[in-house]
Amino acid sequence: MPLEVTLIDYARDPLEKLYGAYRTCYTPKTPAEVWREIGDGTIPREKIREFIQERLKTGHASPLEQVVFWFGISGVSRALSHQFVRHRIGISFEQQSQRYVKYREERLEYVTPKSWEKTPGMRDEYDRLMAEITRVYQLAMQKGIPAEDARFVLPNATPTNFQVMVNFQELLHIADLRLCWRAQWEIRHMVAQMRREVLRVVPELGAQIQPKCGEKRMGYCDEPVKDWEACPIGKVRPHKEQLFALFAQHKAGNLAPLQEGELRKVEDAGNE
Repeated sequence: MPLEVTLIDYARDPLEKLYGAYRTCYTPKTPAEVWREIGDGTIPREKIREFIQERLKTGHASPLEQVVFWFGISGVSRALSHQFVRHRIGISFEQQSQRYVKYREERLEYVTPKSWEKTPGMRDEYDRLMAEITRVYQLAMQKGIPAEDARFVLPNATPTNFQVMVNFQELLHIADLRLCWRAQWEIRHMVAQMRREVLRVVPELGAQIQPKCGEKRMGYCDEPVKDWEACPIGKVRPHKEQLFALFAQHKAGNLAPLQEGELRKVEDAGNE
């Protein structure tokens, strides 16, 4: 069963929702007045986009909680689910039950990491173990053991399904951690597909969904230096220790100001 992520729905007019939330914070006008201007076209859509982009740069995050997405997720492992449900604020999960859903196939489906496939001889061992688990699970069901007890033999590789409701602020936080190179491959692929779905319908917001080192997030890596050195994008993302060192040089007066051409090179490197 392949991993599949589907955007089921999202809050209607998310950019207008964000504009209204941000403007409520920064204008003497009432929310009703702001929304009348949005509704009658007094505020053009391009101005709404520009205003939101500027607000996003400030780090003012609470209005992002007012934009919500619903995802259907299938074909992920129980191992992934134990990581995913650790995200607690601004997200709601409905997960396939192993108590009420009984697996009756000749062979249970399961997620197979590529590392088992690439290691000589280990894929066969993996398949043999899963076949034995299938046999014991089905035998338990035939003997009348309740599904809620038979499931005790099921492995972390067993696939599961979710319907998830998540606000945009929490989705950004999930991406901060789970799009990072250090995240486990399966959850990283899942969040990448969630990003793809948001990009498809609201590209202005989808572009914000990045690992925490992204130029629209922190812009630097705060993981251990050895991990940053091994990261595929470490060459274009600075590490926090480098920034601290530069700041120390600046305070000591040992850092020459960047010339305009040099500054452009630094900015170009950061945007690669």
